[in-house]
Amino acid sequence: MTSEARLYTFSQETKDHLRKFRLGTSRASTPQAVIYFIDKTTKEIRQDEEGTVYKNLDEIADDLPDHSPRFILLSYPLTLPSGRLSVPYVMLYYMPTTCNAALRMLYAGAKELMRNTSEVTKIIDIEDPEDLQEIPEKLGAA
Repeated sequence: MTSEARLYTFSQETKDHLRKFRLGTSRASTPQAVIYFIDKTTKEIRQDEEGTVYKNLDEIADDLPDHSPRFILLSYPLTLPSGRLSVPYVMLYYMPTTCNAALRMLYAGAKELMRNTSEVTKIIDIEDPEDLQEIPEKLGAA
């Protein structure tokens, strides 16, 4: 067991949701995203109480905090330059530049654990909600 797995936790409900989200979005025709955060007291990685599933990048940008990191799981259907439809499943690692050092360390330590638990294929680092507009290009959209 890695040190990250001992420090950070996922409830069984969160693990089930991660799996359901990954499998349920693999053939999605519209973008879908969920935002996760780390509870500072319990070190549990989880969604907010509402369990919001976002349908576009603007909605995500509106809900991102100014001074706190987040993990965003994104399933984003797009057409590749070859004309083939692709639905990449990625993690956006949101780390605002105004974030304090303690939060930076907390999220940096959980980054690989979140990647492995959510089974994403790629991590894209973003520092500002406006960076979300570049995601289709970074994923290789035509």
